[in-house]
Amino acid sequence: MAIETMEDLLVHELRDLLNAERQLVKALPKMANAAVSPELAEAFQDHLAETETQVARLEECLTIMGQATRGKKCAGMEGLIEEAEDIVDEVEDDAVLDAAIIGAAQRVEHYEIAAYGTARAFAIQLGLNEVADLLSTTLEEESAANEKLTAIAEAGVNAEAEAGEMAEEEMEGSNGNGNGRRKASGGSSPSRSKGGKSGSRRDRSQTTPSTRH
Repeated sequence: MAIETMEDLLVHELRDLLNAERQLVKALPKMANAAVSPELAEAFQDHLAETETQVARLEECLTIMGQATRGKKCAGMEGLIEEAEDIVDEVEDDAVLDAAIIGAAQRVEHYEIAAYGTARAFAIQLGLNEVADLLSTTLEEESAANEKLTAIAEAGVNAEAEAGEMAEEEMEGSNGNGNGRRKASGGSSPSRSKGGKSGSRRDRSQTTPSTRH
């Protein structure tokens, strides 16, 4: 569709967001499964329910404007999800993994906050108050989700990741007389996993399905 007016531009933004949210509906369960912290996994599951509602709101916005409720491929979200998949595959230490997942998720939230803020501004400019109100509701949810991720990180995830690095450095610095502890991510020492089960980060990554399309 050619973009010639502000209304065309808003429709373009809404369809881009609709595709982005539909991509997230597929990606969030896998992010929850990859998370080690039960609190982080629960946060992703909660946001999945919100995201499904956000899809419905975007469809309602397009319906209000008399447009078909089809999405337009969002390359930005596709790239962010691919980066999240890559970091899950690359990180082997569980404590560091949660910190990395939060960082990837917050990139997604910041992207959405910017996109929803732009779309809402266009709706207000066009006098589409009902559309603007729907977008405002989602914008508030995205901001709250971002703040929740920050709280989880600051409550312990980042500190655990740093503590794990310090312990690894200490083990690497041992004199090799056999009395030093093994590295958490190597040897035969079990690695922490969700639900208290033992198993290496590498083993779980091999069984986690890819979200790439």
